[in-house]
Amino acid sequence: MATLPSSFSDEKLGDILVRQGTLPLETLKEVLTQQRERGGRLGELLLQQKVVDERDLLEALSVQLRLPVCGPIDPRAVADELINCVPINFAKQYRLLPLSRTEDGTVLVACADPLAIGALDDLSVLVGAPLAITLALGDRIIEVINQCYDRGTAHAAAAMEEMTDENLEAFAHDFEETADLLDADDEAPIIRLVNSLISQAVKEGASDIHIEPSEKEMAVRFRIDGILYEKIRPPKRLQASIISRVKIQAGLNIAEKRLPQDGRIRIRMAGKDIDIRVATAPTSYGERITMRLLDRSSILLDLGDLGFAPKNLAHIRSLIKKSHGIILVTGPTGSGKTTSLYAFLAAINKPDLNILTIEDPVEYQLAGVSQTQVNPKINLTFASGLRSFLRHDPDVIMVGEIRDLETAEIAIQAALTGHLVLSTIHTNDAPGAITRLVDMGVEPFLVASSVIGIMAQRLIRTLCPDCKESYVASPEEVHELGIHPKEGNEKIVFWRGAGCSNCLNTGYKGRMGIHEVMMPTDELRQLILQNVDSGSIKKRAMAQGMATLREDGASKVLAGITSSAEVLRVTGEDSA
Repeated sequence: MATLPSSFSDEKLGDILVRQGTLPLETLKEVLTQQRERGGRLGELLLQQKVVDERDLLEALSVQLRLPVCGPIDPRAVADELINCVPINFAKQYRLLPLSRTEDGTVLVACADPLAIGALDDLSVLVGAPLAITLALGDRIIEVINQCYDRGTAHAAAAMEEMTDENLEAFAHDFEETADLLDADDEAPIIRLVNSLISQAVKEGASDIHIEPSEKEMAVRFRIDGILYEKIRPPKRLQASIISRVKIQAGLNIAEKRLPQDGRIRIRMAGKDIDIRVATAPTSYGERITMRLLDRSSILLDLGDLGFAPKNLAHIRSLIKKSHGIILVTGPTGSGKTTSLYAFLAAINKPDLNILTIEDPVEYQLAGVSQTQVNPKINLTFASGLRSFLRHDPDVIMVGEIRDLETAEIAIQAALTGHLVLSTIHTNDAPGAITRLVDMGVEPFLVASSVIGIMAQRLIRTLCPDCKESYVASPEEVHELGIHPKEGNEKIVFWRGAGCSNCLNTGYKGRMGIHEVMMPTDELRQLILQNVDSGSIKKRAMAQGMATLREDGASKVLAGITSSAEVLRVTGEDSA
């Protein structure tokens, strides 16, 4: 837990700023009036309106909360063992950085927002110790975070700089190749290196390969189970050859380096058909390439394979059997929304149903389903394709994503005229999908009458079965997950991964979903009609039995499927 002072100053933040001479009294009165009307924290409003700067606000918070202001931060002094405990995205999002571990075990942390108690409590769980807070500017924290997480690459770069074209081929052999990879018999070092990277990515179960140029070198990183891992840093002199090789395989124009391009590579490896979507983008140091690996044989999953809790699975099975209405799946990019939609369609795909989909792109061919890929160049958008579908007598329609008002209105019209519509939308949780549709411009009464179910989901890494171990969780860890022991002194057993060769020493192997399924009841529909905020809808849904993402994750922690740190990393503040 975060160690905050037992008593704060009685002086209010605004009064401190006025006394320090950094905020005129009249300006304070105006902002306080706005705060009463709009809500929000005074410090945030002052920063938004640029009437004080962050340094002045930090000094005032230091006086009010009786917390010290951090001196200069030396990135070299930040402990590696603490950096390894904290995901970089988490540290950047909440602008906090663990600095060192004191003799009594407390971890000193630099923080830009000492009132973000939830984030500080999550950090305490990640580092496994109570926190002592010191205040620092957010921009400086971000700068030091970047420097700390970039450490350790200099040796790899030096080793790559010393490589010659002759031993580059030997280096490529370190990555295991598969005989049926395209051009596998070609002995050219660059071709062998690119093929080896693809082969190794498939072997390790990577979903993406990132080839990123910088000023003096380039980095190749794999995304495995949602986390990026750096693999090699080829020297700058190989950049043009590697980029050109990938572009040739993807059928792209190697002479065009100023504009983004999209292509596709199809390969067969170890009996598997692998589709690779290739995207290039110009940067200051040359083109970068992102390759999305899609194993066509492993996309289609059964509903029972998605990690649903029994109650949520029963809800989903009942929803997809409905004859009309909208079912929404929500979550950030890469959270498995499309995979879930495919599983829904596969569960109801029968000869007596006419199922049509419009996607961007079509990721998997479903037998018996008519699938269309959007093409903005010829004005084939989600909205225009969906409008055309209504003239083809469909029973079920899947829309890849509701991005705008036009698509939303056509989808709702389809649902109200006797069609089952499946789609995705980008929000943090299930109730947020309601307010997102209203924000787009959809009338609340249309949302209330058409939406029959909303599912939010995230993907969590599952513990490696070969090295996972149990331990007695601390009371703070149990509290963070929202678990309430029946007895105050009851020991709760959690699990964690020790790391082994089978899981690349990460402690995790594979992923599964955690879910939040909201079934709009008559009471919830009344709230939607009243156009209340998503927080009120969520509280009412939880009172009616809806399990949040974090609660579903907590059940998987207790079952030994994943770790508490992983659930906290994935759910963040929105599901606390």
